[in-house]
Amino acid sequence: MAAPIRIANCSGFLGDRHTAAYEMVSGGPIDVLTGDYLAELTLAILARQRIKDPQRGYARQFLDHMDGVLELCLDRGTKVVVNAGGLNPGGLARAVEGMAQELGRPTTVAAVSGDDLMPRMSELAGRLHHTATGKTFAEMGEPLTANAYLGGWGIAAALDRGADIVVTGRVSDASLVVGPAAWHHGWKPTDFDQVAGAVAAGHVIECGAQATGGNYSFLAEVQGVPGFPIAEVAEDGTSVITKHPGTGGLVSVGTVTAQLLYEIGAPAYPNPDVVARLDTVALTQDGEDRVRISGTQGFAPPVTTKVAATTHGGYRNSMTMIVAGMDIEAKAEMALEGLWTGLGGADQFASVDVQLLRTEHEDPPSHEAAFAYLKVTVVDRDADKVGRRFSNAVVELILASYPGFTLTSPPGPAGPVLEYWPSLVEHPPALVRIGDEEFSVDPAPGSNEAIIYSEPVVVEAEDQGPMIAVPIGRVIGARSGDKGGDANLGVWARTDEVYHWLANFLTTERLRSLLPETASLQVDRYLLPNLRAVNFVLVGYLGAGVSSSNRLDPQAKALSEYFRAKVVDIPEKLLVV
Repeated sequence: MAAPIRIANCSGFLGDRHTAAYEMVSGGPIDVLTGDYLAELTLAILARQRIKDPQRGYARQFLDHMDGVLELCLDRGTKVVVNAGGLNPGGLARAVEGMAQELGRPTTVAAVSGDDLMPRMSELAGRLHHTATGKTFAEMGEPLTANAYLGGWGIAAALDRGADIVVTGRVSDASLVVGPAAWHHGWKPTDFDQVAGAVAAGHVIECGAQATGGNYSFLAEVQGVPGFPIAEVAEDGTSVITKHPGTGGLVSVGTVTAQLLYEIGAPAYPNPDVVARLDTVALTQDGEDRVRISGTQGFAPPVTTKVAATTHGGYRNSMTMIVAGMDIEAKAEMALEGLWTGLGGADQFASVDVQLLRTEHEDPPSHEAAFAYLKVTVVDRDADKVGRRFSNAVVELILASYPGFTLTSPPGPAGPVLEYWPSLVEHPPALVRIGDEEFSVDPAPGSNEAIIYSEPVVVEAEDQGPMIAVPIGRVIGARSGDKGGDANLGVWARTDEVYHWLANFLTTERLRSLLPETASLQVDRYLLPNLRAVNFVLVGYLGAGVSSSNRLDPQAKALSEYFRAKVVDIPEKLLVV
């Protein structure tokens, strides 16, 4: 058997730690350095850059990350695989080649594309349907971006042709691990269990330090600034998640569980290369800062792959008023009456969102502790209507409204709203360019067979003994994130006893009662007993997704900690003192 391939991550998003690439290459032996730079909003940002300059459209941050690292990678034979190519993988490949030429080092750079559907939109717009609303893309207005998720086989082919650096467009996040692992071990597209194991490993390390203690519920267990993760992927698809010795953070069954639950839906986790059954995953502590992932079962991927499209949804502006002290609701009503009177009514805007955020304290111990916040957001296709005309109208209330009126910011112009349009399309082939050579790589064979989720039987809980009212986060961890306009909330226990109580207690109805914002939403619940976890998908929690959400937490990152703060009756015997 071939030795496991050591695949490190140095970026979980566009603005991640700029020193991470150097830390991972210099900190110990790795075979491949990967980085995830893309999100739905990121592609829209890159699209706006490309409109201004056709040579742009890729993540320039990657070039900054490679400054001082590229030569070290070449010296050590470390491959680099990133999706920083964005909307212009060829442009980034040329920029990397230029960097290598300045070093005087021959470097083979491959660009993987084929994901950008914009050139085909006239053909596709009438038959691509929004997965939630059923509307066709022809009804969405002019799309700004439309990218199909590619798998890892284009990456594997590029490495097989001798590429030192592989830059891609929109591949699935886990494909950055699938491609190198498949290349190293010589897997075939039908080696579904092995590929599924790589998807699980890729899903864990794709968000950088979130696998090594970042955003971890039990923060007291995390020491120092977390280092970045490494996946040691074996030939049979099992892996070990670890980090370089001497770096901060923590790799534990808990940190890996948390990341496995991040931004997922049903336990059958679809990727362009495979459907990975996350409910078959087994986690084992394999030593200090080492967690083994095994048992992942894989099935043929769907015949279609996800499309992430964005469109210009108009313009938005927000103003926030500080409301202090007593009579908070009456003061807010006075402000709104004055605002709508001055503007000629709220119904002139395409949408209005008013949030009264009650953060004030009774008998406030400090000046700021008396504050609540009244946030008013307006959206419309007319930028002037929601621009200075709106924000100036709020300013005009300062001397003519409730006592203590003040603002958190000066008046400002409107900004663009980007709406997220998810869909499905037949898998396009990956296009690989190395130098003057270009070839296509077919996707993995797909299947129309649906994998039906059947909730495992949960044995009725026995008498739990005395109960105590405490925040539920005292006994469970949680992680949350966005899935377009939906949010996921993954909740897990650290012992079998707590999981048994959790699976019985935390029904969909109970979640609705604890999170009143979900009362009118579709909420789907999935059990993952191997991980001692329950995952919820809150459909429509974030509106249309990307930048269209009016929530202060527009990507639902803090939803998990909001949930953990909820006070419930817990069996006293489950509390760990």
